[in-house]
Amino acid sequence: MVLALLDGATRWLVARGRTDQWGSAPHSTNPRRVAQVTRWATDGGLYLAELAGSPVGALVIGAAVPHVPPATEPELYVNLLVTDRAHAGMGIGGRLLRYAEQLARERGIGLLRVDCYAGGDGALIRYYEGQGFTATERFTVQLTDRRWPGQLLERRLR
Repeated sequence: MVLALLDGATRWLVARGRTDQWGSAPHSTNPRRVAQVTRWATDGGLYLAELAGSPVGALVIGAAVPHVPPATEPELYVNLLVTDRAHAGMGIGGRLLRYAEQLARERGIGLLRVDCYAGGDGALIRYYEGQGFTATERFTVQLTDRRWPGQLLERRLR
């Protein structure tokens, strides 16, 4: 389910010439990515959004990734947010982020953080800002063939 959502998002990006974020190969053919999704599914931090019984979005929360500065207080970290592009405009991603906020509040946590691709036209950063996040720190991840620009964002919960 999650791999299908990721593959669909990658196809959508590739069709728009935006291969710098995730490349052009399906996630389902990458053993590292398959293992990562399997880990997410067994660690208890994976939540799915469904429409008529079919998955249309996925949210993964867990520990912050190693390439971002550690939080100085308890946090809930969004490791993945992906939605089915066939249902774009329905607010699925926003609903999943509000669910992450609800989980943080239930756990007494006042900080929600996420990172995203910071290249291209900055649309992904603007998306998260539109969801109430504030951009904090930029970072780069050295991949085997290139440097991947990232943006850390946070949302303080009252």
